[in-house]
Amino acid sequence: MERNIIAILRGVRPEEVLQIAACVVDSGITQIEVPMNSPDVFDSIQLLHDELAEHISVGAGTVTSVNQVKTLESIGIDFIVSPNFDPKVVEATKNAGMLSYPGVITPTECFSALNCGADGLKFFPASLLGVANLMALKAVLPDKIPLYMVGGVGPENFSSWFSAGATGFGIGSGIYKAGDTSQTVALKAKQIVQSYDEAKK
Repeated sequence: MERNIIAILRGVRPEEVLQIAACVVDSGITQIEVPMNSPDVFDSIQLLHDELAEHISVGAGTVTSVNQVKTLESIGIDFIVSPNFDPKVVEATKNAGMLSYPGVITPTECFSALNCGADGLKFFPASLLGVANLMALKAVLPDKIPLYMVGGVGPENFSSWFSAGATGFGIGSGIYKAGDTSQTVALKAKQIVQSYDEAKK
């Protein structure tokens, strides 16, 4: 079963990233993102790419500049996620052959991002958007565009978001927060997957 869950490992360190990622993958999640505001972030992303790229999609999050995109292009990752919509970042990402998921909240941002070539949309913070607003947006957005909810989403509202038209979720502290042990991450990731699967039925 393909699960549209992106595990966001904000704050993860290079010396632990592979062990943490292994727990996430074991749970059944196949997309992992390391945000730019993590320690020695390019080292962590390089390790994920070198060791796990055959098994998962490796991405970077909180990408806000073209220079970051260029460094990530040299590593060869799969996707880039941003908290905002910046045309230059989307265009640089696409020119580098990576998938682009900019952060949006309004109809103007949604369509502007898609017109720039975005592959999907990250609604952030999803808690500010709300289920009713997503339903309204879904009615006018092109079909089959991946819509990821990030921020304030979790097992308690997966089913509501799915009903409103969400494609998937980016999960941060619900799976990992800085300082978590691999055992804690394994437990949290398993619970997220179980809740996701139940909501998807």
